[in-house]
Amino acid sequence: MRAALCVALLGATVTGFAASVEAHPHVWATVRSEVVFGPDKEITGVKQAWTFDEFYSAMAVQGLDTNGDGTYARDELEPLAKVNVESLKDFDYFTFIRQEGEEQFLPLKGPQDYWVEYDGTALTLHFTLPLESPLAPGPKGVTLDVYDPSFFVAFGFADKDPVKIDGSAPGCVVKVVASDPEAAEDAKALTESFFSQLGPDSNYGSQFAQTVTVTCGGQ
Repeated sequence: MRAALCVALLGATVTGFAASVEAHPHVWATVRSEVVFGPDKEITGVKQAWTFDEFYSAMAVQGLDTNGDGTYARDELEPLAKVNVESLKDFDYFTFIRQEGEEQFLPLKGPQDYWVEYDGTALTLHFTLPLESPLAPGPKGVTLDVYDPSFFVAFGFADKDPVKIDGSAPGCVVKVVASDPEAAEDAKALTESFFSQLGPDSNYGSQFAQTVTVTCGGQ
């Protein structure tokens, strides 16, 4: 995705919108997630829907209306969806899931059922990330974070219906925990040279993440 985002932003500077992309972060995305449950109240994966800001969306769809009808059909947007999900792998799909209290993130399979839609204003990327092995969260719980380690993209959960449960999971609840507001203020004092040194192995962006917790009683 970073590759696709950078291409769009490079196009923005060429077309005279450079002033809009000077400050970090460069792209904003509103997140809606669905935690997918299978049999035995086990989490099998997560469905993501990321809606990007109007500026990036307008840049990303340039030249994709191949039939010139003024709309963007799903097949016209398919190449954009493909390059985005393929680029996500190097950044762990910006999706980090782990059992509460554990250090290691759970391994994920590659994105499935991915597609992009554009409503004329905002672009939304849809995809499903299966876990390599299903996991029962139990009362201890599982956490889900969505963030860009280098903070090139600022992710934030939607105000309405940010997270849902997909499947049968009686007794399971999801909750979104807000990030530290002071972290965003501190980031404003940093220069672009600082951010340019951050890569996939950086964990800087984690401090801006809104953490989703999933717990299931009675397990």
